[in-house]
Formats: sequence, C-alpha cells, structure tokens
Amino acid sequence: MRFHSLPESKRYAENESEYTVALERYNTILDELFAGADVYVITPLWTTEAEVPSFQPDAGYWQSLLVEDDPDPEFRTYCHLSAARRPWRRGCIDELLRDIADDKVAGVLITDTRMQRIHHPYDGGADVFFATSEERDRMRDRHADWLSSHPSGL
Repeated sequence: MRFHSLPESKRYAENESEYTVALERYNTILDELFAGADVYVITPLWTTEAEVPSFQPDAGYWQSLLVEDDPDPEFRTYCHLSAARRPWRRGCIDELLRDIADDKVAGVLITDTRMQRIHHPYDGGADVFFATSEERDRMRDRHADWLSSHPSGL
C-alpha cells in the first residue's frame, strides 16, 4: 500500500510545517507497524567497487550484492547493505526520514525482525508491505486521506 507524506500528493516539503506533516505521517504508520518491537533499519550504499565500504558504528555491515555484472569493471554495480537493529520509538529515525523526504537518501527499508512488515519510505511517501490483507485494509481505512486519488493507487 502506498501512503503519501504530504496533502494532495505533494512530493517535497518546502517549509518546516510541511516537514512536520511528513514526519508525522511517516512516524504514525511506523508506530502502527512496530510499536513496542525491535526493527531493522536497512540502508543501501551503491558503489562500483566490490570492497565493502566503512559504515557508521551503529549500522553494521550486512551483505553486498552484485547488481550489474558488466564485463567492464567501471560499470559493475554493487549494493552494500547495512542493517541496524534498534527498538522502535517514535522519532528515533527522524533525521534519516527527513533526508529521505529530501531525496538525499534512497532505498531504506524498516522492517520487524521477522521481516513480516516492511516500510519503504521515499521522497513523497512510503510503500508498506503488511503481514495480512486484513491488516492492510485496516490501515487503508484509518489513513484513507493519505492515499493517492489516482485509480492505480500510485
């Protein structure tokens, strides 16, 4: 299910009050998914090098994926993933969410430790994968005004 982070499907915040709305929406959905649980915050780093880059101390290296195996090494693409486990609490990743909203960071996933629910924030909103269709429908009904009015739901 796709939730938009600003009214009328606006993509980027232009002032602090709009950032407040975007962070409130991100955190509301995240609270409903993960309150009282630990989460993994998975962050990708894209490079043309197979060598694992250094990660921040609180975000441990998880794995690397060869995404594009081009015969020319200059065009090979690797995705190095870090995964930080932390107890979910509202606001604990606001700095990261703000960077995502500004399209400074992309590809982040927030998931429960069993990976049954996934929250994928992006500039303009978040795609959310639920454990059950009933859970999805309840969330859709609670936040209907955060959904796209486009027939495809995008």
